[in-house]
Amino acid sequence: MTDVIVIGSGIGGLCCAALLARYGLKVIVCESHSEAGGAAHGFEYKGFKFDSGPSLYSGLSYSPSTNPLKQVLDAIGESVPCLTYDTWGCCLPEGDFDTQVGGEQFCEILAKFRGQEAVSEWRNLQKVMEPLSRAATSMPPQALRFDLGAIFTVGRFAPALLPHLASLPKITAPFSQIIDEVVSDSFISNWLNLLCFLLSGLPASGTSTAEVAFMFAEWYKPGVVLDYPVGGSAGLVDALVRGLQKHGGELMLNTHVQQVLIEGNRAVGVRLRSGKELRAKKAVVSNCSIWDTLKLLPEGALPKNFRQNRESMPECDSFMHLHLGVDSAGLRSDLACHYIVVNDWQKGITAPQNVVVVSIPSVLDTSLAPAGKHVIHVYTPGNEPYSLWEGMDRKSEAYVRFKEERSQVMWQALERVIPDIKERCEVTLTGTPLTHERFLRRHRGSYGPAIAAGSGFFPGPLTPLDGLLCCGDSTFPGIGLPAVAASGAIAANTLVPVSKHLELLNFSSVAN
Repeated sequence: MTDVIVIGSGIGGLCCAALLARYGLKVIVCESHSEAGGAAHGFEYKGFKFDSGPSLYSGLSYSPSTNPLKQVLDAIGESVPCLTYDTWGCCLPEGDFDTQVGGEQFCEILAKFRGQEAVSEWRNLQKVMEPLSRAATSMPPQALRFDLGAIFTVGRFAPALLPHLASLPKITAPFSQIIDEVVSDSFISNWLNLLCFLLSGLPASGTSTAEVAFMFAEWYKPGVVLDYPVGGSAGLVDALVRGLQKHGGELMLNTHVQQVLIEGNRAVGVRLRSGKELRAKKAVVSNCSIWDTLKLLPEGALPKNFRQNRESMPECDSFMHLHLGVDSAGLRSDLACHYIVVNDWQKGITAPQNVVVVSIPSVLDTSLAPAGKHVIHVYTPGNEPYSLWEGMDRKSEAYVRFKEERSQVMWQALERVIPDIKERCEVTLTGTPLTHERFLRRHRGSYGPAIAAGSGFFPGPLTPLDGLLCCGDSTFPGIGLPAVAASGAIAANTLVPVSKHLELLNFSSVAN
């Protein structure tokens, strides 16, 4: 018997498990897949090493950092070597250009496309965001827990919080309120909606100001850089697994959880697909989506209204993916690591297939591809409707044809960067919402709940069942790699005595 069982080795589950092991608890992580990492796992095919999901990172190459994932890594004594860069490419209806994080280069872009009035408006926005960014980063998520012990752990940061109390109503409101107050230029408004969509899967009207404030704190301060972990997202996963195992935790791959065991209104373990049962003295933590978690619970285990509320949570759309291994001979030498493509502002930023992300990480990390080659990951970031694919037979000709049809928007986006890309391909893998659903065990292949700021809050880790907690993108703070890392930390903190939590906070660089 162990203390805690964590279902799923996504970033949230690994952060939770590694921290619990660091706290001294016995932890087992059950992962259905043959690889750890969930949506962040990496995979290799014919010598090319691919990211399955996340590809854009910041705040990983220095400490102290506002990035909750970096805070967890620091707490468990692990680090990930990162390659840094500050420029990414944009292919927008106005034209193609490179932009930089940090400094004033974006003002040069605005001056070129919109004139000095837009530059003044952007600088005014930065001034408005400065106190909000300080408020949003004044207390690390590492201090949060969902019980009365939060009085002591959050209180540790009270001196830093007090000057920002007046800003709290603003940072919890939709960011569109800030845009309405400060921004009149249509390009800046569109740009901010794009950033919000990339952060949360929702436009500015559904994205909390706190999320954008975190981003401004990370991206728009002087000298800031973006990070790419050596080895890709798999490098991050490996570091979390090392931290878990170093502190005595166990990762069990190819271990599919069939059901959470409930006795006397308490979660006491899990039953595996093999029929074997694993027991947990303290808790079971689900890193699955809320919909997939509900599927693991016996009928009647939860209050009917709770189940109905969770089942009816709105969903973000799913993804299309291209994973490509290409010949890089003769390619331009100034390729960026990332490109963001927007086809039509008028359709709305969340319109199906309107935004495409291109990642070419081998321009930084040459270990990801054979000599003279590049790896490329192109994806539609949470804007592919699952309903178009629902019920299709993955082995049918109709599925193959539809996959070819729906992937064209990604090819067209990539051709804006590499016009002869189709002649260069040596490996071509196409993923759909059904791929996302099957390999990541994601309900309808969804990016996660579409809970709009101002209309509701992501639930915390606790459930009506004693001993059953949740983490991941269905829980507070929500969608995105830093957020799911924070959710794992919050679940772990909630399970341990306040004294242990405070001890780790005092040790951690976030307290300095």
